[in-house]
Amino acid sequence: MSYEMIALVMFGSMLFLLVSGQRVFAAIGFVAMSAALLLYGDGAIELSFNQVFKLFNWYALLTLPMFIYMGYILAESGIAEDLYRMMHICFGRLSGGLAVGTIFVMVIISAMNGLSVAGMAIGATIALPEMLRRGYDKVLISGVVQGGSSLGILIPPSVVMVLYGMIARQPVSKLWFAGLVPGLIMAAMFVIYVIIRARMNPKLAPVVREEERTMPFKEKLSLILSGLITIGIFFFMTGLFVFGITSLVESSAVGAFCATLAAVLKGRFTWRLIRETSIKTLNVSCMFLWLILAALAFGTVFDGLGAGKALENLFLVQFDLDPWTVIVLMMVSFIIMGVFLDDTAMLVIVAPLYIPLVKTLDLGFDNQLIWFGVLYTITCQIAYITPPFGYNLFLMRALAPKEITLVDIYRSIWPFVVMMAITIALLMAFPQIALWLPEHMSVRG
Repeated sequence: MSYEMIALVMFGSMLFLLVSGQRVFAAIGFVAMSAALLLYGDGAIELSFNQVFKLFNWYALLTLPMFIYMGYILAESGIAEDLYRMMHICFGRLSGGLAVGTIFVMVIISAMNGLSVAGMAIGATIALPEMLRRGYDKVLISGVVQGGSSLGILIPPSVVMVLYGMIARQPVSKLWFAGLVPGLIMAAMFVIYVIIRARMNPKLAPVVREEERTMPFKEKLSLILSGLITIGIFFFMTGLFVFGITSLVESSAVGAFCATLAAVLKGRFTWRLIRETSIKTLNVSCMFLWLILAALAFGTVFDGLGAGKALENLFLVQFDLDPWTVIVLMMVSFIIMGVFLDDTAMLVIVAPLYIPLVKTLDLGFDNQLIWFGVLYTITCQIAYITPPFGYNLFLMRALAPKEITLVDIYRSIWPFVVMMAITIALLMAFPQIALWLPEHMSVRG
């Protein structure tokens, strides 16, 4: 059997196991170790152990549990809810103001947690009922929550970008800076869209009634200060990092400590809170560790077979495809895989194939893997929210109030898909949108 056929059998076996419902890390790791034993003999049993040592030598890996813990403790302690109530005061006078405030909350929660699920959970359980009660159109606000939650893996600190950085051997700090401007561009487009829709049809997003905005000054001040805690933690944590005072890992520790301190000062730090937060942090962190380990083992065998070179020869020599056509095909494959898999699973599956290929493409600029990481994250989010089987569509339906049907969710998402596609087009036409900031920022770690 040729090496190309072996690589194809490995890839097909892995997809079969995933479609059959097996755990992602187990399917990938099983195929990797089975192929290694069959190809290289008993000595290949050490492959996984070698990958464990490589995994634990990545110092940036320590940021994963820190940022995940920080996001969960802010959400579980109700501090994130305080932030939304503050936005209610600030934007209540604006037509569509609560939807705009929800997008701002999503941006900040994304920056604190780095996972799209956290933003969607807060938006669906806190923001949606409030906006429905005030007469907002359910299709509009469903799209706002789904679109806003998509910023979770793009705006730093992005947990998925940490994973991509470790697999692609790229600095996590550069990936974070690369995702910042595109993430803010997407957020700005979402806000402009909501404001225009509200101006064109005020019935879609009515102004909050005066009696609901009126409250004693002391209560209003207390609410604003509570909401500012979250914003303050974010700017303090990232400010220390950007100005070179703390490294990447140290910055994550500062964020985790400040989030815990905020819960203590608000009188919400309980045994139940720390227990539930710790369990959720451990669950998510272990999931990422197993995924990375499986991806490293799979990539080692795949690289040894020369699968990357075979793919390069297929696209660039036999098919004679333009480099940009290859990039577009990669993006399409992400959208197709998004029907069945989440972003981390997609990454560990395609990384051994796509990352070496992106290195060899002549796109006309440097730092191609940094740029490709941003494209990957945006495309994954499009896959998540694209009907009929987008991963986040069904999660949204499970979390949203019963008034919002699956049909409403399907209808709501298309304007946001278009805006995300526009962002991708801008990044392909002007790569410096993503690359200018990481090229001009110098940070520790």
